[in-house]
Parts: sequence; C-alpha cells; structure tokens
Amino acid sequence: MTVFLDLDGTLTDPKPGITGSIVHAMTSLGLDCPPAETLTWAIGPALIDTFAKLGAPDPEAALDAYRAVYATGGLFNNRVYDGIPEALAALRDAGQTLHLATAKPHVYARRITAHFDLARFLTHEFGPEMDGTRNDKGELLAYALELTGDDPASCVMVGDRHHDFTAAAKVGMRSIAVTWGYGTPEEHVQATVKCETPGDLPGVVRDLIG
Repeated sequence: MTVFLDLDGTLTDPKPGITGSIVHAMTSLGLDCPPAETLTWAIGPALIDTFAKLGAPDPEAALDAYRAVYATGGLFNNRVYDGIPEALAALRDAGQTLHLATAKPHVYARRITAHFDLARFLTHEFGPEMDGTRNDKGELLAYALELTGDDPASCVMVGDRHHDFTAAAKVGMRSIAVTWGYGTPEEHVQATVKCETPGDLPGVVRDLIG
C-alpha cells in the first residue's frame, strides 16, 4: 500500500509558527486579528482562504506578509509529534511506500521534513506551488497519483482535517483520521477509520490493507 501523509497536525505540531505568523501578518497590515491561541482552526487549510475568513481585504497581501516572517524562522517553530519517527520507520519496514501530501507549499514542507529528519522516510513530497496551483487537496492528490502511477484503491490518505478525507474520497482513496492533530470529532467521522496515537498508525494501516 502507498501511504500519503499530511504534515501539519499529523506529522508535526506547527501551532506556534503558523498562528504567530498569521497574527504578525494581520497586525503588520493594520488589521484586527484574534489571539494566536484561538487560531487552531487555521492549521490545515490553504492560508489564502484563512486570510479571507479573517476579513483581510487583500488576502494575497496578507499571505505575502505571512510568508515574510514564516520563511525566516516561523516554519521551524514546530515540533514532531512523539512517536512519529518510529511509526514512519515501522510503516517503511513493513513495505509501505510513504509520500507527503500537504496543503503547505512544498518549498516550505521540504525544508521542514529535512530539518526534522523526516524526509528520509518519504519517497515523494507533494504540496502546492507558491502561486496557489494545487491548493485544493483533491487536485494535489490527483496530481500525485498521475505522477506516481499508483492505484488509488491501494492508497490511503492519513490526516487530521476534513480536507484530507474529502480529498481522498474525491480521488478514490481510503483515509485515516489521526486524533492528535487539529481536526474535530465531526471531521474525523468523514474518514474511513480513526487512529488515536502515532504508535497505533502502523497497525491501523495494516488492518486497512486487510
């Protein structure tokens, strides 16, 4: 089986870097912004949509302001969830092929996976372009399948938010909802199955294979 893995809220906890950079972007443009601790809902979706929801009159300008601070250090204000390296090693050793599939632009995602020594587990790392191409996760997975030639029936998408599960369904994949990220129970029920801890992930994937 091929396992596609979300990054934010699945492999790493990016809350300080993402929410802090959102607040910086909004305030640098003279815009009101909720406190960082209330912005966990913004972890996962495309940020251009986040800034629109926050009321930025020019979401592109807000995104540029975000990237100015995020790219210079915010992306490493992050941590790998306990047990993730071991889970990835177990999946790889069981013969699974692992790919990253994230809503974060791949130029940032690759820096993060390299910095935290996760890239060694990943065959491909898929994410949107900086100009927003493939911001839609369904389009991203379709592109990934076209590039790899994988049969979606033999693939699974692992993530924490509804975007991951709806994208998987759109391309004919099954999905696993991880409950340690930023999704809600209402989002988790959209996945094929749930996984409660990183240590459980290899077994959940194995059981899904049947």
